[in-house]
Amino acid sequence: MSLDLNPRLRLAALVDYPPGSTFGPRTLADFELVWLLQGSALWECDGTEFELGPGSLLLARPGMRDYFRWDTERSTRHAYVHFRLDTDGAGWPRIRHLVVEDPLAGLLRYLLWLGSATPSGWRERGNEVLRLLVPTFVDGPLPETDDAAPLPAPIEAVAAYLRRVWSSGVTRPVPLAELAAAGSVSGVQLSRLFRGRFGVGPVTAVELLRLGRAESLLLRSNSPIARIAADCGFADPYHFSRRFRNVYGVSPSGFRAAGPQAAPPSPLVARGLVALEREVWRAL
Repeated sequence: MSLDLNPRLRLAALVDYPPGSTFGPRTLADFELVWLLQGSALWECDGTEFELGPGSLLLARPGMRDYFRWDTERSTRHAYVHFRLDTDGAGWPRIRHLVVEDPLAGLLRYLLWLGSATPSGWRERGNEVLRLLVPTFVDGPLPETDDAAPLPAPIEAVAAYLRRVWSSGVTRPVPLAELAAAGSVSGVQLSRLFRGRFGVGPVTAVELLRLGRAESLLLRSNSPIARIAADCGFADPYHFSRRFRNVYGVSPSGFRAAGPQAAPPSPLVARGLVALEREVWRAL
């Protein structure tokens, strides 16, 4: 797509809605980016309905008719940016789900600061940001994957629990009953949620997280393998070696000796566990 879109920034701001608020229907006269920061919403656009959660970023185009139903149980916060372009945007995607490292998030935060602080030349600088932001939204490439959608609430609760119990530095095993209690659901329900999202049960997912930590320590630390085994919650180096080889196809010592250039793809990526891993380790 051409980068010569001649963007003209009009407005960038934040808004909070009380529970149960609605907005629209309306017909847009310009382009609008809406970035959901807190709460949830349903967005109806030209006869199609989208579910929005924290991190959802939508692009509405001139002539679209849309309607918002905001979260009925808690307040909702979103950012919005209005601008004009020398295009109708036909065929462009309508929605993205941002991930933590998504460059769009940084660009949007800068636009919001420009719109609120209004430093000298803020519109011109905002236009420059839009010249990068809009083509990136439309064409990428972006670090957006299937794991970018919000995690179900019980899985988020499990991640928060793991964050607490692993904050000592030892990623011990956590049995299913303990995980289910943390998620305030039954073991059967939690297993169903994990298998539906990641293709593996919660106990297996937890072990893969522990092995993922061991993988990083093997490649990027001088710690002895016995120390890595203990820090990652394995009973002894032999048990660690068996479990590591079962997942990676090579012993921990062989994995370390081969180096990062020969490392197989992380099972966390293969299993779609990156979102869970990110949530668990974000505050440690």
